Amino acid sequence: MIVAVPKESPGERRVALAPDGVKALLRQEIEVRIEAGAGLESGFADAAYEAAGAKLHTDRRALLAGAQVVLKVQGPTPDEREALPSGAVWISLLRPLDAPDECQALARTGATAFSLELVPRITRAQSMDVLSSQATVAGYRAVLLAANLLPKMFPMLVTAAGTISPARVFVIGAGVAGLQAIATAKRLGAVVEAYDTRAAAAEQVESLGARFVVLELEAGDAEDAGGYAKEQSEDFYRQQRALMGQRAAASDIVITTALVPGREAPLLIDEAGVRGMAPGSVVVDLAAPNGGNCALTRPGETVDVDGVQLVGPLNLAGDLPTNASQMFSKNIVTFLLNLVKEGELQIDLEDEIVSGSMVAKDGQVVHPVVLEKLGGAA
Repeated sequence: MIVAVPKESPGERRVALAPDGVKALLRQEIEVRIEAGAGLESGFADAAYEAAGAKLHTDRRALLAGAQVVLKVQGPTPDEREALPSGAVWISLLRPLDAPDECQALARTGATAFSLELVPRITRAQSMDVLSSQATVAGYRAVLLAANLLPKMFPMLVTAAGTISPARVFVIGAGVAGLQAIATAKRLGAVVEAYDTRAAAAEQVESLGARFVVLELEAGDAEDAGGYAKEQSEDFYRQQRALMGQRAAASDIVITTALVPGREAPLLIDEAGVRGMAPGSVVVDLAAPNGGNCALTRPGETVDVDGVQLVGPLNLAGDLPTNASQMFSKNIVTFLLNLVKEGELQIDLEDEIVSGSMVAKDGQVVHPVVLEKLGGAA
């Protein structure tokens, strides 16, 4: 079996397979071919891949044409779809709930496509969970980004020149990214508070040394079967925004992480909430790719609102590509090896990991949720 790893498009610094991942596949007698330069922005030289046993290729179309399996971080470009042989297996992030048309275009190539975002959250699939691994990196990076912009230090310091008060950090959303942001801010010495609609998150927040903020709101059933936060009513969000504004005004840094897969990000901090923060404060909106949790967020930009720095990053994990790629590689290798038996691909649709993450097969979109997003048309 031949696995190909093409270079990512400009702007994506991660790579789908690290040299250690190459070794793991070779142990299963899987040949690995890497496009030259694919790992450079992640800190992995071509020589490291060759030392691990991969074969380098300079012609991307030939690389794809000879592959049975293609591994990538982001979905295929039009040129990659054109070069992909019918019947090949494609594995990557595909944004199936946000960009279902891209899944349909991939299906038309005849490829069997798997979207890593759709891997079910079950115990057996934890080592394949790219959303969690990349959110870990993003949560860490968000705090460092905020600390770099904040015109004060995080820790409390007692010096001969006086006492420096600690920075106050408010994290909205206690998922993987939020928990990592909490842990990082605490390690830097900040006073940290966090909020989540899921009351069950309080124990995790407090275990990291942060204070769990309780808002007088009725969230109802706030968590779905996959462990993600569920969308709430507009009346809930209206009341929430008013209370969030009060918490934001008392904070030096606000980090928002609330996302509902396949939906526009819920608006948690309105314009008044941002303008109520002190000049020099920072907001880092991790929900920017889906529109943002803040009314004034501009995806991909940093804007100044009355002295408040509002950051809308689109790919924080990609800012730390070495570790993000190492984690992604482990996830994707584990996923692929779940499809392999005795060195050959064996796609078992009775396996809930396989059926849950497959978006296309035999020229058709097959995932029911993606089909629903497409209006039911395969």
